[in-house]
Amino acid sequence: MGMIVEVENGDENDVVLVPPSNFSMVEDCIFRSSFPTPSNFPFLQTLNLRSIIYLCPEPYPEENLEFLRSHNIRLFQFGIEGKTDVSMPVLKDSIMDALEVLIDVRNHPVLIHCKRGKHRTGCLVGCLRKLQNWCMSSVFEEYRRFAGVKSRAMDLTFIEMFDIISLRQCLYSIIYQYHGYGSKKRRLLYKDENLQTPPRLTSF
Repeated sequence: MGMIVEVENGDENDVVLVPPSNFSMVEDCIFRSSFPTPSNFPFLQTLNLRSIIYLCPEPYPEENLEFLRSHNIRLFQFGIEGKTDVSMPVLKDSIMDALEVLIDVRNHPVLIHCKRGKHRTGCLVGCLRKLQNWCMSSVFEEYRRFAGVKSRAMDLTFIEMFDIISLRQCLYSIIYQYHGYGSKKRRLLYKDENLQTPPRLTSF
């Protein structure tokens, strides 16, 4: 999934904007894709990103870090292995941590990506959909649409078994009070900003 957008800039040449493969809007101010390359940077600029959630364990390339630095974009890294036999407890903890960052509107607009934008990204988006009270058939359909023939039964099982109640309890524990995510007035209310523990931020 992707597109090429030509933007006239008044010069002799047009600017061609190329999104990463598997790019899509999850919902307002939340996007997903495969790993961005330098050819995608002009397109990413148009999103006015505030944060990127990176779901792979490998170090972020220096040229990508330089792009983030130059545009004041924060990087949140959650090192989930891409292999099929990943530890379920480790996967659950990483997805839980990533969701805490994802639903905090202070981090929006945000781009979620792994390597190909299929499995790890699909698991995170699938768990978000559960938090939004999507029916499981719709959650699975969306996962399969991006994973294609590479769809993994273990991912679908993980999404189905993911305990959203645990996420809500975790949010309460860090003094977040969650209200109506997915609605037009979605927001996070903070009981005491001075007591707020900031989410983990990968340093450059």
